[in-house]
Amino acid sequence: MKDLVRKLRKYEIQIRKAIDAQMQGDFKSVFKSSGLEFDDVRAYQYGDDVRSIDWNVSAKGHGTFVKTYREEKEQNVFLLLDVSGSHALGTPGSQKMDIGKEVGGILALSALQQGSQLGMICFSDGKERYLKPGKGNEHAYTLIKTLAELKPQSLKTNIGAGIKICLNVVKRKSIIILISDFIDLNYERELIMLAKKHDLVVLQLMDKREIDFPKLGIIPLLDKETGKTIWINTSSKAFRDRYLLPYLQNQERLAKICRQYQADFLPIYVEQDYVPQLLQLFRSRNRTMKRGS
Repeated sequence: MKDLVRKLRKYEIQIRKAIDAQMQGDFKSVFKSSGLEFDDVRAYQYGDDVRSIDWNVSAKGHGTFVKTYREEKEQNVFLLLDVSGSHALGTPGSQKMDIGKEVGGILALSALQQGSQLGMICFSDGKERYLKPGKGNEHAYTLIKTLAELKPQSLKTNIGAGIKICLNVVKRKSIIILISDFIDLNYERELIMLAKKHDLVVLQLMDKREIDFPKLGIIPLLDKETGKTIWINTSSKAFRDRYLLPYLQNQERLAKICRQYQADFLPIYVEQDYVPQLLQLFRSRNRTMKRGS
């Protein structure tokens, strides 16, 4: 646990220093709210926008009242992490599961240092862990400890079901950081609903062997989610058309959905240093927020 926290701290400091140097300290806008929340009502004054009139209050007969708003100072951030069996691909310590947990921990520390309320949902084909939103260092380390000790009850995947859990739990508009390898089918409808309701960041964990598998002839392959071993001719065109091509098509479809519904999308390759990839994501979000402000 201490080694994990030390590693996360090192990466987070590296990210913060790089962004402070290159973005003039604008790192905080990564988790900054861009919305307004209802504050109160007051009597209508000459020059007020008629669209701000609260007709329900005004109908009570005590005068005309308008709604007032304040900037949301506190942003809710939710980590939505896929922990299904397909994330066990790779060498111990650098599997997709390991990288997903590390990225989640780094983002948790970063969000909490900006004063955000942070919650977490881990899922497979159902809910594995839920951590209600909280603030402060103690909450951050509770989240990291939960990730470090997590052993999923199910190895199966149902991304659509995981997103539905999030939609049911998170009612207020929040930043949702969805981390998964997206090796699944029929989750697009739920993903679009999530992007429409929340500020969505999609991080796709990838292993290059899944898209560039070597031609090794006939070998046994273990399906992590079913536990079954099957013999496959990895040199055949049929294998590549059946397993590798759909994987690429799935990634293209995922990226297209994110572009269409203004969700941030970042593929993270587990073989590479993911810190520069996260930096690029933060820079992109900062540029977007500057244009919108």
